Order: sequence, then structure tokens, then C-alpha cells
Amino acid sequence: MHVAHLSLTDFRSYASVELGLEPGVTAFVGPNGQGKTNLVEALGYVATHSSHRVASDAPLVRQGATRAIVRCAVHRDDRRALIELEINPGRANRARLNRSPVPRARDVVGLLRTVLFAPEDLALSKGDPSERRRFLDDLLVARTPRFAGVRADYDRVLKQRGALLRTAAQARRGARSPRRQEKDSGFAAAGAGDVLSTLEVWDAHLARHGAELLRGRLELVEALRPLVSGSYAALAPSSAPATLAYRSTLSTGVDNDEGGQEAEIPGERGSSDTQTLSTDLGKTLEDRLRERLLEVRQSELERGVTLVGPHRDDLILGLGDLPARGYASHGESWSFALALRLAAYDLLRADGGDPVLILDDVFAELDSQRRRRLAEMVAPAEQVLITAAVPDDVPGELSGSRFDVAEGSVTRVR
Repeated sequence: MHVAHLSLTDFRSYASVELGLEPGVTAFVGPNGQGKTNLVEALGYVATHSSHRVASDAPLVRQGATRAIVRCAVHRDDRRALIELEINPGRANRARLNRSPVPRARDVVGLLRTVLFAPEDLALSKGDPSERRRFLDDLLVARTPRFAGVRADYDRVLKQRGALLRTAAQARRGARSPRRQEKDSGFAAAGAGDVLSTLEVWDAHLARHGAELLRGRLELVEALRPLVSGSYAALAPSSAPATLAYRSTLSTGVDNDEGGQEAEIPGERGSSDTQTLSTDLGKTLEDRLRERLLEVRQSELERGVTLVGPHRDDLILGLGDLPARGYASHGESWSFALALRLAAYDLLRADGGDPVLILDDVFAELDSQRRRRLAEMVAPAEQVLITAAVPDDVPGELSGSRFDVAEGSVTRVR
């Protein structure tokens, strides 16, 4: 797979740009703040419908414009697809495939597959659990595009259920105030029954969609383990071995920093995460989720938040017997983050067809040894897109085409 052409209209700093691309290595070189990352960010957005730099779509639209358009021509085997995304902050995005509209923008997810390395990846090792959950879910969608719908359905249910819990929590707190007790006493009578019956409906939806998302994550972690271990060993051969474990709110344990009861589900001791979580007296993951929701219901009604589900789980990274977070050195943390991305690339490649590799200003963050090893590992990819501030930041192993980026213009120099 490779991108043959990229066209941007009102995306970030570009009013308009047209780029012809080829298989092999392409480097975009220029000082910081000139728009190099904007180019590869656009391709990452087409692949995942999200940015690796910002959480909302508004910053992606050029100042003064109302929408941005990204078009890219993707070649895969003997097939060619022209993908067009119209980014509309605050409104639904629209998509076209081969110039024909599709019902939903997410229907084009999976047509372009990318693996993007960026300085922000250090958060995979050192950051909050949300960073690692996003890594798993983005990879799930890249491998199996239908998970885009599963993810959207789960987020929708979580939002609706959260709104109900917040309303219930506010009513309960108000009822405890002597001044409002008479006014809000209805919640303890008829209103409480209405809330609980409605909550049961949302519990069923949350358990159904959550179980599907959780099952996908667990199977993904099983597939990633040997790949992450191998990639990490290649990047940091003198370090302790890298391990992965999935921590789920389905099991009782100690409170984590996000609330809820969690316990680690290890995967390096011969046990299967999926079996550990789902094989309990024949119960399915959906059954387990519904049971746990009932167990924590009182706490949820008091706090006004959903305490159980994939949105509170974590991927635990380990080095030997120690967690990477808090114990890994800066170099080891970088190596672990890179190993996760390399493992994602290997997994997508095994599914059929090389994804496009994007290395956004990564080499400047690495020491010479890690820089060389990473370059050697990604060089065989069908297409590698690199951004760098100066030509010397591009390793010799990755020589190829080059564009200079300065003051909003992109000029091919090689």
C-alpha cells in the first residue's frame, strides 16, 4: 500500500497544496513551524479520523475557513482508491470514495492504513491510561474497520448513561440538603424507580457494546505480545524484556487513579486474558460487565460516573518484573513506545499489505544507536514518510525523495 497523491484545501496552514508521492522513502525537511507535520497529519487523519496532535477537529481547519478537505489517492495491490474527507468542526464530517458520497464518513476507514511515530508517543509509556486505550482502539479499527462503529456505539451509550448518573447524583445530593429535602424527596420515591429502570436499559447497551470492544482488545493484546517483545529486544538489547498485561475493571482489585476497582490480568505466565476474564462459571464478558455494573451501582449513583467498562481499563507495560511507568529510563520509555508502533506495523503487515509508515520528527528525539536501529527496521517498508527539521536528522539508511517545506510552500528537491 502507498499514497500516490495528497491534496489539501484549507487544512491547517495550507490554503491549497498538491503533492505527488511514490513508494519508498520520502522526507519533508524544513524548520519547525513551517507545516511539515501538517502534511503527514492529514494522512493520519484519513486513516483514523483523528489527529495525533489535537483532540478536536477545529484546529485542523485553516483560520478564516469553515471546513477543510483532504484528498488522497491510495494504491493497494492493483487497486486504486480516491478518498476525500470534508472536515466540518461542530458538524458531521462527510466523505466521498472515488468521487461518490458514502453514507457515513467512517465508511472509508480502513482504506488507508498508516502507522505513525511521533514525539507524542512517549505518552504511551509515561502518560495516562487513555493514551494506551487509544492506541489499542486505533489499531483495532485499522485491522477491523467495523470496530469504528463498535467504538462509536460504546461512546454514545457511555455519554447517555453518564448524563443519567450525573442527574441522579445531583438529585441525591440536593435531597440531603434540609432546604431542598422536601422539593427533591420525589427522587427517593417514584423518581428513583424511574432512574433505576432507565439505568438498567443503559446497562444492557453498555454491556453489549463494551463486551465486544473488550473482547477485541484482549485478542489484540495477545497478538501484540510477541511482536512488542521482539521489537523492544531489537531496539534495546541490553534492557530487561518487555511485557504486556491488560488491566480490567471486570476484576476486583485496588482503586486506580481514575477510580473504580481494577486488577491486573497478566499475560506472561501462560494464561489467556480472554479466558481469564470470560471463563467464570460459563459467564460471557457481557454477563460479567452487567454483574459488575450492579455491584458498583451505589457508588456510581453517589459519584455520577460510570465506574466499570473498557473506558477505565489500561494496558500495563512492564520491563521484567517492574512496570515501565515510573521505573523505565527515558531511553527505555522511548524504546517501549517505538516497540508498540513497530508491533502495530508488523501486525497490520501480517494481515495483508504494508501500511504506510509515518515518522514525524522522531529521529531528533533518539540517540544515535536507537536512531540507526529504528531506521534499519523500517527501511524495508513499501512507503515511509519522514519529517525532519534538518537533512542530517534523516538517517542514511532512509535516503530517498525529499521535499523542502518553508513558508507554506512545499518544493521537491530530489
